[in-house]
Amino acid sequence: MTAGPTHEAIDAVRYIANRSSGRMGVAIANEAASRGHPTTLLLGPVAIEPPSCVRCLRFTSAADLERLLAIEASLADVVVMAAAVADFRPAAAAPTTKIERGAGLSITLEPVPDLIRGVASRRRAGQRLVGFALEEPAKLDERARRKLSTKDLDAVVANPLATMDSPSIAAQVYLRDGRVLVPPTAGPAEATALPKVAFAAWLVDLIERLPTRDSAPGGR
Repeated sequence: MTAGPTHEAIDAVRYIANRSSGRMGVAIANEAASRGHPTTLLLGPVAIEPPSCVRCLRFTSAADLERLLAIEASLADVVVMAAAVADFRPAAAAPTTKIERGAGLSITLEPVPDLIRGVASRRRAGQRLVGFALEEPAKLDERARRKLSTKDLDAVVANPLATMDSPSIAAQVYLRDGRVLVPPTAGPAEATALPKVAFAAWLVDLIERLPTRDSAPGGR
């Protein structure tokens, strides 16, 4: 389970980040562990404490998370990528100094590696991968379907921007077999906001029922 934001350093005191609270990922990890699933939580820089029932490893940057995933993802039967990884980072950071205030500052950004695509490229037979898509409501359906296909995932949790840093979530889940599922309390057209703890319980029920694949990427 990955959760929380990444902090991409500009200098020793400044960074690029986002408003992810980590609540959703932590709730999912806690729900899975409470059902007896051995759970590892890769948790970014957030204020909330991880549940004591999970094994928790901390990361700060996308590079930190990438290194952890290279080890931990291969050991898991299910990988749930709920972390809000930065899309861009400074190309030339000054992590040991503080840039002095001046008339202005230009920062060249470079794209961050696609971590979930990397995990998918190394997936083993029987491993299930679940991603998250956070988008503007008008773009959510198209982006979720694209992410499901291009990143070779088994499921994508699609949620609008209002979910970020909120105690509730309005989401629906896109599955590899073409189905789009919503929690039982939601209407037929779109998901209704639920407390993240309640959504986590519903999502773990769904993940437990996800079919496994018989082959790794090269054997499909």
